[in-house]
Amino acid sequence: MTVELCTIGFAKKPLRKFVDLLQRENVKHLIDTRLNNTSQLAGFAKKDDLEYILQLVGVKYSHFLDLAPEEQMLNDFKKKRIGWEEYEKKYLNLLQNRKVEKDLDRILGDGKPCFLCSEDKPHHCHRRLLAEYLQQFQGDIRTIHLV
Repeated sequence: MTVELCTIGFAKKPLRKFVDLLQRENVKHLIDTRLNNTSQLAGFAKKDDLEYILQLVGVKYSHFLDLAPEEQMLNDFKKKRIGWEEYEKKYLNLLQNRKVEKDLDRILGDGKPCFLCSEDKPHHCHRRLLAEYLQQFQGDIRTIHLV
């Protein structure tokens, strides 16, 4: 049986579109993979606000910090001290060292999951890398990027 896994970023999306995308795909569990989820810059996606909004539409919210990048690698990438290829390598090594694949039941087990981060598109985002990494261990994952 194929497991569907969604990914979404909140940037450049109004709240209505964000919620509509989740509901259209019948997402049941939003998994926050951000390192920082309380910044004022996050708008409606601040942890407490987002958790409340999702509760109203029947979506469970979790913050899995072990799926987030480390602060140094994230800062290095944002400040262009490293490029995407180096960031990708560091993040995938981090996932491997953390052995996140051992938590597949927790990650995939609460209804249709969706990984959240801030980037509006998945191309240069750790949520895509995470989904691809998990496919190595659960080959029947189909990833849907909500944009």
